[in-house]
Amino acid sequence: MRKQISLALILLALAGIAPMLGACQTAAGVGEDLSAGGHALTNSAEKNAP
Repeated sequence: MRKQISLALILLALAGIAPMLGACQTAAGVGEDLSAGGHALTNSAEKNAP
């Protein structure tokens, strides 16, 4: 059950990051977008930690 929830969260994060990747036009933009996605995922994990 926990593995399924983790997989769902990862897929949701990837789905959220995809539009940002399409919007950036430089290598630096990709790095910033990935960083922002990572921060969002970390913050979500910290909020939902037991």
